[in-house]
Amino acid sequence: MVIERRIQRHQLTCFLRVFNRFTDKPMGYLGNVSEGGLMLISQLPLLIDADFELRLKLPGADGRVQWIDLTVRCLWCREDVTPNYYDSGFILYQPPAEYLKLISDLSQYFSFHPLQASA
Repeated sequence: MVIERRIQRHQLTCFLRVFNRFTDKPMGYLGNVSEGGLMLISQLPLLIDADFELRLKLPGADGRVQWIDLTVRCLWCREDVTPNYYDSGFILYQPPAEYLKLISDLSQYFSFHPLQASA
């Protein structure tokens, strides 16, 4: 198992809810994202080495909800620093283009872009 991270992750200052794709029950909140994985913050520990079907529900520009469905495998789970919460790390199987766009959009939104000094 790889311990060292090789993909840059982006911390999310505003949490997005994550749902079970089949039951539509909330599973937790998105903690951070990368092109190949994500971290979920939940109130229950999740089974390691199990596959999950997740759904992200995002507000669309036209007021409609946009869904991003993900098939993932839980690689680790540990207690969060906040009591009664757990952090779980997942690897994504074939992340859809919508998920990769979400990462790009979040990176742009939460990044600091200094202004160029004019001469």
